[in-house]
Amino acid sequence: MLIDVHVHLFPPDVIANIEKYLEKNEFLAQLCSSPRHKYATAEDLLAEMDKCGIDKSAISGFASSDQGLCREMNDYILEMAKAHPQRFLPMAVVDPLDPGMEKEIRRCHEMGAVGVGELMPWGQKFPLDGKEAGKLASICSEKKLPLLLHINETVGHYYAGKGDVSVEEAAAFALKYPQLTIIYAHWGGGLLFYELMPELKDQLQNVYYDTAASPFLYHKNIYRVAREIGILHKVLLGTDYPLISPKRYLKELQETGLSQKEVEMIAGGNAARLFSNC
Repeated sequence: MLIDVHVHLFPPDVIANIEKYLEKNEFLAQLCSSPRHKYATAEDLLAEMDKCGIDKSAISGFASSDQGLCREMNDYILEMAKAHPQRFLPMAVVDPLDPGMEKEIRRCHEMGAVGVGELMPWGQKFPLDGKEAGKLASICSEKKLPLLLHINETVGHYYAGKGDVSVEEAAAFALKYPQLTIIYAHWGGGLLFYELMPELKDQLQNVYYDTAASPFLYHKNIYRVAREIGILHKVLLGTDYPLISPKRYLKELQETGLSQKEVEMIAGGNAARLFSNC
């Protein structure tokens, strides 16, 4: 089974009126103002999944600092997951600074959400060592919901959405909340390399890494490096669709030199285990 754990969908009404939303939300505008930015609906995703052989996708809206927009995104995601329960795993987006954050996560969980994220600590302005992040970690731990967080490398070329949250902060967050299952997007900004340190490997036992945007960031040898580090069981296929088609990742995986069993772990086996109760 092939499972993509990192996909963003927009409600059709939001896409049709995107300029209005961008004017209201500085963070959203920073990420989506480019005329080349891609938007996808559930129908777009289903067509792409069928074309690429993806069985299931963990879908979310786009997290912003507007809790009303987050709720609108969540309503669409939950509706689409209800309509296609064999294809979609719904994830909830929230603004951790909003006093209704916990209530919204509970609502979404009751309606079928299996995780929270992708949230962006830098863009939504909630530091990982702050009280808001603590409340977020607590509710996700209580409900046994994996938390998908955007963490990127802090060196290299600039791109829209590149934040400044360090691997040190990401590691400290995981250490502070050891019962929380975390998925760090974009290979955790390189945090995976520090699992070569025995103490970090112990501290990061409940941390997973997705491959979102990997073709733009790393040479495909990163998969073999992950094998040498001993963390292939924690690597999850995440495409950031519609940014990149799953087809590109699947082609790259076949070119890594990994065994077919190892490829299957990354492309779906690990995610199936992670979401086994969903």
